[in-house]
Amino acid sequence: MAIAKAERLMNLALCLLGTRRPLSKRELRGSVEAYLEASSEDAFNRMFERDKDDLRELGLVIETVDNLDGETGYRAGRDSNRLPPVTLDAEEAAALGLAAKVWQQARLAGAASGALQKLRAAGLPETVDPYETHSALEPRIPVHEAAFEPLMLACRDRRPVVFDYRKSTAPRPETRQVEPWALECWRGHWYLAGFDRDRGAERVFRLSRITGRVRARSGPFLAEVPSVVTVRETVAAWAGESADRSAFIRLRSGAGYPLRAKAISVQDGGDGWDELEVPYGHGLDAWLVEFGPDVVVLEPAELRADVIDRLRAVAKG
Repeated sequence: MAIAKAERLMNLALCLLGTRRPLSKRELRGSVEAYLEASSEDAFNRMFERDKDDLRELGLVIETVDNLDGETGYRAGRDSNRLPPVTLDAEEAAALGLAAKVWQQARLAGAASGALQKLRAAGLPETVDPYETHSALEPRIPVHEAAFEPLMLACRDRRPVVFDYRKSTAPRPETRQVEPWALECWRGHWYLAGFDRDRGAERVFRLSRITGRVRARSGPFLAEVPSVVTVRETVAAWAGESADRSAFIRLRSGAGYPLRAKAISVQDGGDGWDELEVPYGHGLDAWLVEFGPDVVVLEPAELRADVIDRLRAVAKG
């Protein structure tokens, strides 16, 4: 934040906190030096509204009183802006510290750090260091996809979005119109669950496959948002996590660690290949295609045929 704006916000906050009666915009303009320098009444109004919103976002409770000699008045009551005592034991404080550090790789790092500073100001023990209390824990939630932040905001604000999405078996991305419901991290990847307007059904999208910019759209959701969104369960089903049978594949040595981690058994197949038995469920064919020439399906025959069909579709594109 620029120093000039920070000073202006501080002066406005002091005016609102220090007054015993609501102050009109006209009075506030005469009390805050920066407002006197506004080029016009419209410029002042825009600046004041932005500053008021910023202060509220920072946690200041600003009361609005109508019919003040025909004008609207503003004040920030001290009682309304006094935090109750914060009573946290060492374990609770450590948990909050860990939660704040989880987001250090995302653009939410600033918000998490600011929240932690507010808690410290309100009584969070300064001596509590989450890394000392839980030295073995160093939480990370990697958020490298540019789509994460706009989708997070769209989920929060219930705003439809449009983005280009490339399926693992498609040669080029397709445009999707989605009503976003929830984001969830599963096994190191972020997924979005929502209502796909073009397909008229719930869909889950992997953020790393979103190409280009996520564009927000106006208007309400067309579909009802479910009370429980099962992102992980859906992705797990697609990846064969709920499988009740097995598939047998050949995997190039040194490749396909995720497949090896899921394998029921691994045997040396000779000539630089291994033979694996992996759980077989819905979506396994799409997953195997991602490993390209490093995977050969042995059986069942229908899985082998599905993988070949997908590879042919990609080659034709």
